[in-house]
Amino acid sequence: MGKEDRHPAERKFGSEESGLRIHQAIARQLGTAIVAGIHKPGDVFEGEIEAAERLRVSRTAYREAVRILVAKGMLESRPKAGTRVLPRSRWNVLDPEMLAWMFAGEPDAAFVRDLFELRGVIEPAAAELAARRRTGSQLLAMEQALAQMRGHGLSTEEGRAADQRFHHAILAATQNDALAALASSVGAAVSWTTTFKQRRKSPPRDPFADHRAVFDAIAAGDAEGARAAMSELLRLALADMDIALLEPVAGS
Repeated sequence: MGKEDRHPAERKFGSEESGLRIHQAIARQLGTAIVAGIHKPGDVFEGEIEAAERLRVSRTAYREAVRILVAKGMLESRPKAGTRVLPRSRWNVLDPEMLAWMFAGEPDAAFVRDLFELRGVIEPAAAELAARRRTGSQLLAMEQALAQMRGHGLSTEEGRAADQRFHHAILAATQNDALAALASSVGAAVSWTTTFKQRRKSPPRDPFADHRAVFDAIAAGDAEGARAAMSELLRLALADMDIALLEPVAGS
């Protein structure tokens, strides 16, 4: 890639980058450029020595950054063949860090809908199981998360964290280890889609009542009602996201 093709993600680094260790900062900047399409599948990166010198970082830091992206399925690095960008089909798109990179700019609308489709497969079934299997402590965790959501609001980091905890608690309440293992990916999808909606000019619809309906059905042991309430929550959330994708960013 020539100098004229460089993206801000490939600027030089100082001794610190937003509190991240330098190799993590490099991985984030390069990863963001890849998901944005600046570096396309099949593109070959320059050599390790040249990249490290241009970015003014150590070869070790650059090598560690590449390893992070290789682990996420974004890059392939081979001796003599170099480092190249892999097709999107190879990426671990549910990796929470990669989701953050995707939502750092304008997310791809098709991918946003993919996330909601995935949640539509997982979360209604999880709510149904939670209604049958939840414990008293898990209900308390859900109720506390709801109270914090209402108290802080989803425009705040605290409110969004409470929203994540609510969805995590439902997955945990399924008593299914495989479903519970999806908590970090589902939680990241919840957090970043909510954060994106908060950037819009029009104030987003308050989804508290939708969450409360899910909780009430789970607390009542109403498995069918819990599934229906979660499906409705997701339907409305996707409708809100469709509006957000069409609106300009606040302040623009």
